[in-house]
Amino acid sequence: MRWHLSNRADPRALPLADRHYSRQRPGTPQFVRNGSSLVLLTAEASALWVSVWQAYTRHRWPGVWECSLFRNESPHLSSELIREAMAATLFMWGRPPALGFLTTIDASKVRPKRDPGRCFLRAGYLRAGHTGSGKLVLLCPVASLPAPAQPFGADTLLLEEARRDRSHQQRSRNVSATAPGAAPLPANPASTPPRTDPPPQSDAPAGQRSRSAAE
Repeated sequence: MRWHLSNRADPRALPLADRHYSRQRPGTPQFVRNGSSLVLLTAEASALWVSVWQAYTRHRWPGVWECSLFRNESPHLSSELIREAMAATLFMWGRPPALGFLTTIDASKVRPKRDPGRCFLRAGYLRAGHTGSGKLVLLCPVASLPAPAQPFGADTLLLEEARRDRSHQQRSRNVSATAPGAAPLPANPASTPPRTDPPPQSDAPAGQRSRSAAE
């Protein structure tokens, strides 16, 4: 695993985002569209990936997880980084949607080649048509997804979430204990597990946590 957890306003990732052809406003602090997102960055800040899930989309693949941005300026193979990024997303978000992972490519804005999106195709994606604006749609079906793998930084994130949950639970218990007629509370309540469920989907339980992408 070469990916580290990042965020939508990570200044180390900003130069990579600004050099991606889909960037509309280079230099602005945030580089991720609206929706639930997972931002991954390599240790040397030489490759960037963004997974996005949106409740409402304009394309024909609702509920899909989408790679909205991928840029690789590292010596690592792009197809390997793509597989690892999907594995990290699966680790953080859980069970994937029925349609799997999607990305779109504007062939007019990438280096001319016989097969646009070659690195995605090598990573298990299949051609699935075009968007209304003519972008190539590539889809990685669930059967071709990698096994979940933990990205760097996940332990720290989950620990912080667990601490926030325990703190929230204790505050709730304190409020309940002072309410008139409150029932006695157990001595050692179980802590709430970290929130690591996937984004809400039509075919999966609700939980937590997409534009074009190309090299």
